Order: sequence, then C-alpha cells, then structure tokens
Amino acid sequence: MQRGMIILGLVLLAGCIPKPDRPAPSPQPGPQAEALKPDKVLRQCHADLARAAVAFKPLPDRTFDGGCSAIGAVQLLDIGTPVTNLGAMTCPLAANFARWVQEAVQPAAQRHLGARVVKIESMGTYACRPVNGQAGNKLSEHGRANAVDIGGFVLEDGRRITVKSGWNGEDRRVRDFLRAAHGAGCGQFPIGLGPDANALHHDHFHFDMGRGPYCR
Repeated sequence: MQRGMIILGLVLLAGCIPKPDRPAPSPQPGPQAEALKPDKVLRQCHADLARAAVAFKPLPDRTFDGGCSAIGAVQLLDIGTPVTNLGAMTCPLAANFARWVQEAVQPAAQRHLGARVVKIESMGTYACRPVNGQAGNKLSEHGRANAVDIGGFVLEDGRRITVKSGWNGEDRRVRDFLRAAHGAGCGQFPIGLGPDANALHHDHFHFDMGRGPYCR
C-alpha cells in the first residue's frame, strides 16, 4: 500500500514539472500566399492583357523624388481603339482601361450615337503631383502611374465629343453617351470622377485604382 502511494506521488509530481517549450512549426506558404506575390500578380495581369488581344510593352520599375513611382507599369500599344497621350500605367490600370474601352465605350457610342469611336483623347496618366495639383495634398494616384484622364472621343463619322462641351450640352444623345461612359468607368475602376465631382474635372473623366469605391 505504501509502495503504491509513493509511485502515485511520483506520477503526480512529474505531471507538475514544466516541460521545455517546443518551437512552433514554421508556417508554410499556401496557395493564397503564393497568389499574393507581386511578381505572380504582374505575370497574371500580362496574361490577361494578352488574352484580351491588347498589345503592350512592360516598362522597367522606376522611382522618383517626392514619393512618385511607376512600378509594374506597362505602355499600351494597341487596345483596338487608338488612344492619344498614354504614358506609363500600372498593369491593373491598363487592363481595366482596355476593358472599359472595349466593353463599355464602344457599345455606348453605338447605342447612343450610332457610330464607333475611332480615337480616344487622353489627358495623360503618370504625373508626379499631389491630388488636384494643390500643394499640401496627398500624392495623386497619377504620381503612381495609377490613374488616367480622358477628355474626348472622335467618332468614325468625324464628330468630336468632348467632356467639356458635351456633358451639359444641348445634344441629349451626347449627354447620354458621356454619362454611360462615365458610369461604366465607375463600375470598372475604384475611383471615377467627372464634371459633377468639382470644377477641376469640368473637362475630363478621371479614373484610378486607388481606395474606393467612389463615383462622382
């Protein structure tokens, strides 16, 4: 009996002695972590552009003073519709822009104006400046090659439609086309601004890949 009590006591005492900590197993990267790698995202974006029959040229990563950069950017060469004044664009911006033109702008022009768009007039992409060009504001998405501004459209019948004159112009068909293009852009890009946003956008649409959604 006494021997049994001694053995029981030793067992209970052993249970109270702390065991040395074992190092936790290192987490292994899974498919989701792999999918988030920037190089894999960029390769997928390039593949998406190629699949959409978009001709483009990858650009080297660049950084500039003032926190500006063009990382993972491309130069769009042919999206099926000529576009003027396009500079460096992040690949996601370029992919969304090409899709907007192909799937929204062209159908809207046919529907409201009865003609195809043969040229889109861009007001630029990359520009190292603060929001609205006003000192003291945070860095614009243009400063990250992550925004594009569109000022006008030229139709196959020779008509030139501008945001400045057409948004509140007399031709209802032009107004409807511009609002359809702007509204579709708001669905395609996280941020969409136009003449109703503020006076600084009275003559163009601004689309960017910043934190949204915001449409005005």
